Amino acid sequence: MKKVSFKTLGCRLNQYETDALVTQFHQAGYQVVDSASIADITVINTCTVTNQSDQKSRNTINRAARKNKGGLVVVTGCMANNHKEQLEANEKITYVVDNERKSQIVSLVDAHFSGEVVHPETYSGDVFGFEAVDQSLHTRTSIKVQDGCDNFCTYCIVPSVRGRAVSRPLDQILDNVKRVVDNGFKEVVITGVNIGRYNYQQYNIEKAVEKVADLPGDFRIRISSLEPDGFGPDFHRVFEHPKMAPHLHLCIQSGSDPILLKMRRMYTANSFMEIIEKFRKHMPDFNFTTDVIVGFPGETDVDFNETARLSKEAMFSHIHTFRYSRRKGTRADRLENQLEEKIKSQRSEVIRNISKENRILYMESMVGKEQRVLTEKVDKNGVAHGYGEHYLPVDFSTTAPAKNQFRNVILKSVNKSETPTIFGSEIIG
Repeated sequence: MKKVSFKTLGCRLNQYETDALVTQFHQAGYQVVDSASIADITVINTCTVTNQSDQKSRNTINRAARKNKGGLVVVTGCMANNHKEQLEANEKITYVVDNERKSQIVSLVDAHFSGEVVHPETYSGDVFGFEAVDQSLHTRTSIKVQDGCDNFCTYCIVPSVRGRAVSRPLDQILDNVKRVVDNGFKEVVITGVNIGRYNYQQYNIEKAVEKVADLPGDFRIRISSLEPDGFGPDFHRVFEHPKMAPHLHLCIQSGSDPILLKMRRMYTANSFMEIIEKFRKHMPDFNFTTDVIVGFPGETDVDFNETARLSKEAMFSHIHTFRYSRRKGTRADRLENQLEEKIKSQRSEVIRNISKENRILYMESMVGKEQRVLTEKVDKNGVAHGYGEHYLPVDFSTTAPAKNQFRNVILKSVNKSETPTIFGSEIIG
């Protein structure tokens, strides 16, 4: 039995596609091992969204090649699309597989060990050609409903490496959800590159998610990273369904309208806040997290202060902060007034501090309330660790030491450490 290991960088979509590959390799008779173990095949699912992502991917590739001398090193993901020729010239890499053919990696590896001389491009591309996940590296699993993007934000290379927007047929989505629920998963995450733009026949993202929520089974639904455009004005009503987790990662990127315009974002700071306010009018505890880019070309102190102000006002419980990274081939790379890295670092630190302050305040506002926690692990002391429906990390003592189980917990206190968590008490009976 050949051993295969995986290393994933980047977004939740990459994580889903790795989990789908884990399932395919397992079904094909391979032994899936931890990334720290020696393996016959190492699959590295790369990210290329920033220069730092490229460097992390290169370091991961080099470490895998050193550790598994003589083994296959398969590089896939967005860096495989963005730097394909460069990666193919690297003698440490056996195969470079683009995103379109990622689902064919098992067939490629099978052919290799059968003695066939094949090239990845001999396989047909299908961005939705993955089996329903049954073997996963995570407790929750994702459902890919969409790929690609047509927005062409000026800083973003994703349309170049993921292609134009395409939506998955709804019957495939529903079948995939049924199968992963049958496989024992209690939480499914709707994911894609720009899922707010989902459009298949008469179904937009609202109608598609409603169909998923109406499926039978004891599971909950979380929506992955979402752009604040594309969905309709009544999107908040989707979250009235008891299976829907009251949390959205809604990407703001900047609180300054002039910067949003330079970024070619399809909204204003005010229209973004209107979305937040509409959700919280109906669900006051609704949890929002976001992405922010600091140091975009031409970003002044006034622009940055607007971002900081909005970040506090919106009470994002987590802000994934990016320092602007120049990407060759994007329009922002050609803009004047590129900022120094020192300024980017200073502004990044300010936003991270706001994020931590917001997180603790939001957690404290939830103390005394009940959460349905999905247990991810139980330590040797009988303390369970998991996430409630609002996507807050909860620790609690449990009488049922099993992961992947729902437990009702009363939130008691906040641990204000570097990575804050909430302590709770399990409701018995």
